[in-house]
Amino acid sequence: MHAIQADMRRVRDPADIATVAALAHDIWPQHYVPIIGQAQTDYMLARFQSQAAIGQQIADGHQYYLAMADVTPEGYLAIVVHPADRQALLSKLYVQHGHRRTGLGRTMVAFAEKLCMEMDIGELWLTVNRHNTDAIAFYTRVGFATTGTLIQDIGGGFVMDDYRMAKKLDVRGRIGQA
Repeated sequence: MHAIQADMRRVRDPADIATVAALAHDIWPQHYVPIIGQAQTDYMLARFQSQAAIGQQIADGHQYYLAMADVTPEGYLAIVVHPADRQALLSKLYVQHGHRRTGLGRTMVAFAEKLCMEMDIGELWLTVNRHNTDAIAFYTRVGFATTGTLIQDIGGGFVMDDYRMAKKLDVRGRIGQA
């Protein structure tokens, strides 16, 4: 399947931050409530995807990008680069419901990989809820492999129960599994 084209636009200003927060508040409940419930979804949105939280993450070095299909934002991703370790965390990758299974997610992953390779990053990794079977299947299809499990206390009486998935990047242009 050929991935649809998207303009990946770096999030830098308050208007773009507001757009990311609005996307999160639209996408997350549809996606996460069946997996982790309404209370944890609401808590995570407030703690990690409010405008203030996203602004602070950007100030701390997270790179957010909007996936623009034509002129409409249809998804977003965030990446945290750790150059000393030659690793990057793909901390967010979300696509609007109507654009799932269109190749947009694949396009976004390819964009993240290209960014990493340009910075001589050898591994792109992420965490995904262990019960998020659709996302796990997607990440496996695009070359990520499970490398472990992580359980993180995020406060409020909630934990994230995740798999760690990674993909080795050959900075000479070839990509393979971790």
